[in-house]
Amino acid sequence: MTRIIPARNARQGTRGRHVLVVLLAALMLAMAAWGAAEFYGEMIDQNASQTTAAPG
Repeated sequence: MTRIIPARNARQGTRGRHVLVVLLAALMLAMAAWGAAEFYGEMIDQNASQTTAAPG
């Protein structure tokens, strides 16, 4: 015989703070990586412009 389980009891877990904390942490890490890439790109751009500039 098949047992009928209500949908609320059949869930694996509930949404809550854990999901929010993980999403916010991932967002912060992505922003930090983006900032580091921007900083590195600017440093490369400045070095390239200094070495290719003709004295004048």
